[in-house]
Amino acid sequence: MLSLNIDLPDTSYPIIIEKDIIKKIGKKILPYAQRKKIVIVTDKNVDALYGDALIQNIEKSGFQVHLIRLYPGENSKSLGVLECVYKELLNFDMTKSDLLIAFGGGVIGDLTGFAAATFLRGIPFIQIPTSLIAQVDSSIGGKTAVNLKEGKNLVGSFYHPRAVFIDPQLLHSLKPRFFSDGMAEVIKYGCIKDSELFSKLETLNQKQLISHMDEIILRCCEIKKRIVEEDEKDESTRMLLNFGHTFGHAVEKIYHYKKYTHGEAVAVGMYHITGKSEEMGYTQKGTAERIKNLLIKFNLPFNLPDIDEASLSEALSPDKKSRGNDIHLVLLKAIGESFIHLADKKNLKEFIIKEGVKV
Repeated sequence: MLSLNIDLPDTSYPIIIEKDIIKKIGKKILPYAQRKKIVIVTDKNVDALYGDALIQNIEKSGFQVHLIRLYPGENSKSLGVLECVYKELLNFDMTKSDLLIAFGGGVIGDLTGFAAATFLRGIPFIQIPTSLIAQVDSSIGGKTAVNLKEGKNLVGSFYHPRAVFIDPQLLHSLKPRFFSDGMAEVIKYGCIKDSELFSKLETLNQKQLISHMDEIILRCCEIKKRIVEEDEKDESTRMLLNFGHTFGHAVEKIYHYKKYTHGEAVAVGMYHITGKSEEMGYTQKGTAERIKNLLIKFNLPFNLPDIDEASLSEALSPDKKSRGNDIHLVLLKAIGESFIHLADKKNLKEFIIKEGVKV
C-alpha cells in the first residue's frame, strides 16, 4: 500500500493506492460514513464490470446502497444530468450525514463532486477513480464541475472528498485508447514539474510501465499534492496543471466532445503550444520534439487538427483560465520547468498559427 495526505487549512484527506482495495472497500469507508446510507454514482460501462461486486462488498459492512447509473462520456457532465442526480438523492432520502461515492473516471468524479458540494449545501463524498486519468489527476484536489454548451467546467466549485481510494488493478480493464488517454496527463506532470519522470517514461517499455504503475500514480499524486497545498483555489501555481488544456479544451469543444478524448486533446494542446513557444523563444529547442516522440510512443495524437482560425479563437474565448481580457497560458522553459504566460486574448493569433501549419 502507498499513501499520502492532502493537507489544507480547512480540510485534510488521504489518498490510498493499493491493489485490489476495491475488494475490501466496505471496511475502508466505514470511518467516513456517519449513517448507513450510501449512494454510488457510476457509468454503465464501469457498472457492468464492477458494480455488483462493489455493492455486495459495501452491503456486507452494513450499508444501505443505492446506485445511480449514468451514460458514459462528457455529455453526462451537464446541468440536466446533475438535476437528475439531485432527484435521486432526494428520493433516497439522503442527508448531510450520508455518503456519496464517485465510482468512475473524470466525468463521474467531477459531476459527483459538484453534486456533493451543492446538494443540501454540501454532503460528504469519496472518490474511487477507475480510469488512469482520474487516478493520477482529476480525483485529487477538489475541483468539481459540470459543462455548459459554451465550454468545459464553466460551472463548478472547490469541494474536496473525504478520501480517495485508488486501485491500480482497475486499469487492466481499460481499453488501450483510454489507457493512452490517461498517459497524456502522466506526461503532463513530467513536462511541468518532473524531468526524471519524463525521462523514465521515455525509457520504459509497455511491460515495464505496467509493473511501475503504482509508483507512477504516486509520483503524479505527490506533484499534485504539492501544487494544491500551495494554491488550493487555482490563483497562481495550480494553473500549471492546465498545461495543454487551453487548446485541448477548445479542440474537444469544436468536435462536440466526440472525436477526441480529453487526454488526446490535451496531448494535441501540449505539443502545439510547446512548438509555438519554441518558435517565440520561450522554450528550449528540441522540447516539442521530445514531447511528440513520447506522445507517439503512447499512441496519442500530436498535430492540431485542421480547424479554421476563427473557430479556434471562438472556442478559446470562454476559457475559465481567462482574467478580463487576458488568458493564462502554461508554457515550458524546458522539460520539468513550466511557467505562466499572460496573453491578451485579442492577440492569441500568435499562439494559434504555427509556422508552416494551416489551422
